[in-house]
Amino acid sequence: MNKKFAWWAGWFVIAALCADVGSADHGSDTRPNILFILTDDQRWDAMGVVQKEQGAAARFPWLQTPNMDRLAADGVRFRNAFVVNSLCSPSRATFLTGQYAYRHGVLGNAEDFPVNHITCASLLTAAGYVTGYFGKWHMGEQRGQRPGFTTSASFVGHGKYFNCPFEVDGVRRETTGWVDTVVTDFAIDFLKQNAGKPFFAMVGFKTPHDHREPRPEDAAAYPEVTTAVPVSANCVPPFKPEQANPGKIPGKQVPLQPYDRQYFQTLNGADYNLGRLLDTLDALHLSENTMVIYTSDNGYFLGEHALGDKRYAYDESLRIPMLLRYPKLGLKGKVMDDVVLNLDFAQTALDFAGLPADAGMQGRSWKPLLSGAETRWRESFYYEYFLDTKFPKETPCQALRTPTAKLIIYPGHEEWTELFDLKNDPHETRNLVNEPEFAALLAQMKTDFIKAQQAAKAKSP
Repeated sequence: MNKKFAWWAGWFVIAALCADVGSADHGSDTRPNILFILTDDQRWDAMGVVQKEQGAAARFPWLQTPNMDRLAADGVRFRNAFVVNSLCSPSRATFLTGQYAYRHGVLGNAEDFPVNHITCASLLTAAGYVTGYFGKWHMGEQRGQRPGFTTSASFVGHGKYFNCPFEVDGVRRETTGWVDTVVTDFAIDFLKQNAGKPFFAMVGFKTPHDHREPRPEDAAAYPEVTTAVPVSANCVPPFKPEQANPGKIPGKQVPLQPYDRQYFQTLNGADYNLGRLLDTLDALHLSENTMVIYTSDNGYFLGEHALGDKRYAYDESLRIPMLLRYPKLGLKGKVMDDVVLNLDFAQTALDFAGLPADAGMQGRSWKPLLSGAETRWRESFYYEYFLDTKFPKETPCQALRTPTAKLIIYPGHEEWTELFDLKNDPHETRNLVNEPEFAALLAQMKTDFIKAQQAAKAKSP
């Protein structure tokens, strides 16, 4: 067969299939809806359900997140969910593309998302889903309708907490009120308008990113509470020895500082709006056939290793909340310890929608894991943080994490290498890299790191 004719014939078949899907009777369409909610900088343990589970070890036992807890009780909570790059824009692009940052090209917070990238959204749109993006996009200062989505109501960059200008399908619109409530208003309108069609709605909250301004209803929350000094407070990164402060006593209760209080106050606003979304699904009788996923783009340091923010390869930075509810799975209050990644979301969404993943995607679908069909799951993952041009003084790093150990490498600084025994030292307080009795573990982790890096087809920062 002539190659040119075969190419056109192939595309004719694909177009015909997509047209058939798009013209289907949506009233009888049983494909699952997907509602994906993404916060900004929420730690994995910044949920009431996790604090309750931790008991006496909880740092924030006073935290109340009833709707996150409700979602966990009605579905699955992944205890070991991680990002493969702990920075806002790269992580957001990874959720969409199922690719590492070096591959999708959004290496830092300054780059726009390439509009021609294949994403779970673009593939779901082509297959007849109505798709909408609402809220924080944060790929550089990118403007316009969000690529791959049928519709969008989003803002530029970080936006602002009150009276934030939005772009609705690329057209500027002024808004009034607290930003994530406005985001939720747009998303609820979308759900109501498309209740009879298969939909994919992606909701990006600004919360709890700085500079934080809580809803007026939450501004007085958590008065005079205390929190424990982190176990790792005096275990500073090798590239920041000047941050050591032996005066901090791990475990000692200290007053929660106003800036950190706002972190949790804004999370109350996110929880409130999560509840509004869940209630809307109930009111529209969509809950049974809607997969709801709640997560964050990265973790966040609150004094661990004398750090704030994220980026570095300690668990507080790269570990994220991950809740999934899909009633048809029959899983309620399920807790899973399997390692899942932001790299996996795109393939998971496509798999549940009955669509094949793009060949360039690098994650794994959770569908066989959730159904119990998958018996061999990942035992480790590769992590990378590139130099962010907006913050050139930050230090690039790479890591290999297994359930029991972690190796952190700082390119160009072999003397900074860190090795942790996560089984006996989950807070990463004791660097074992120069201890002779751990030489075999170090050698094995270095070997496995190279294999993982090659398997990911990654590049050094």
